[in-house]
Amino acid sequence: ASGGMDTEVRLWDPKTGEAIGGPMKGHKQWITTLSWEPAHLAFPSRRVASASKDCTVRIWDTMTRRCLLTLGGHDKAVSNVKWGGGGLIYTASRDTSIYVWESEEGKLVRQLKGHGHWVNTLALSTEHAIRTGAFDHTNKAPPSDPEEAKEAARARYEELKGGKTERLVSGSDDFTMFLWEPEDSKKPLARMTGHQQPINQVQFSPNGLYICSASFDKSVKLWCGLTGKFLASFFGHVGPVYQVAWSADSRLIVSGSKDSTLKVWEL
Repeated sequence: ASGGMDTEVRLWDPKTGEAIGGPMKGHKQWITTLSWEPAHLAFPSRRVASASKDCTVRIWDTMTRRCLLTLGGHDKAVSNVKWGGGGLIYTASRDTSIYVWESEEGKLVRQLKGHGHWVNTLALSTEHAIRTGAFDHTNKAPPSDPEEAKEAARARYEELKGGKTERLVSGSDDFTMFLWEPEDSKKPLARMTGHQQPINQVQFSPNGLYICSASFDKSVKLWCGLTGKFLASFFGHVGPVYQVAWSADSRLIVSGSKDSTLKVWEL
């Protein structure tokens, strides 16, 4: 799925690159992010959430092309949406707040407040398992039976969770990050300070043990994914750092910067 500046959400065939059907229309302004329902909750995943500059999040049924729910509550642009493994949807907004929604009826569960400026970015500790679903690193196809595939995805999700609560990290233009356990509490586990400029992206490592942040202060910082404690800074970029990504074994980080370079860092 893709969301565009044209306010539309479109579906594509990943093998051929052909568009599947027409656009899904409803948003009044451009789309900022998309997030699919995790495979261990629904297989195959039919529902996708879209966040928009129009202050709303819409949940679409990709089979019928209908908008099932509209999540309205933010009063500024929604910058990020994440569909959590426990059936909750997390939305970050330029109104400085993070909302937690229940995904079946679209009810607001709790509001996470603490940031003093735009919330730009969210990441989940379980994101690697949610993104890969029933697939593992050996590229073995998941079981052909949907129920078995769903169970395989659930097993990988539970293994990554390791009996702990799913954690959420948020990064903001107020130069700070917060670590939350949003399924349980509206109070943050930790406030993470150290960056001197806005934070553009945060990412949990695939094993959920580390958090990496990219900032306009030209640095990449590493934090403990369980406590939010600061661990290290990576210096080398001479321009704002826009994005970071992890290798699948949680050993390497790559960062992309306005200085036109990518840098690979070893933990």
